[in-house]
Amino acid sequence: MKLLIDTNVILDACLGREPWRKAAEKLVLACAEEKVTGCVTASSITDIYYILNKALHSAEQAKQNVQKIVTLLDVLDVNGSDCEKAIYSPVSDFEDALLTCCAKRHKVQYIVTRDTKHFEGSPIKVILPIDLLKKL
Repeated sequence: MKLLIDTNVILDACLGREPWRKAAEKLVLACAEEKVTGCVTASSITDIYYILNKALHSAEQAKQNVQKIVTLLDVLDVNGSDCEKAIYSPVSDFEDALLTCCAKRHKVQYIVTRDTKHFEGSPIKVILPIDLLKKL
């Protein structure tokens, strides 16, 4: 099963954000154990680094976290066609529309996020981390 993991879930695991930490960590562990193929977009990586750097007050710690992420998860490219398609997507938030376009092109089965409402109209199934874990 191929999953695109949204930025908020990655940050929940990296920053230990409650009450979502446990599910996020279990999801990352499932990726590490190759029970699923976890993916993140290249554009999400820059957001993750920026937020980690601000939260941790350490560029080095942020880089170490990003290094772990790119080791455990496949990094999916985002191209110009994805950007163009996202403009006309039924998903109203541009960033989330971009994720759905990228996920579709890369044949992802699920987008795993805490913000399922933001993905209404997505051609890819959207699921909460806790619900995805129940499927494993």
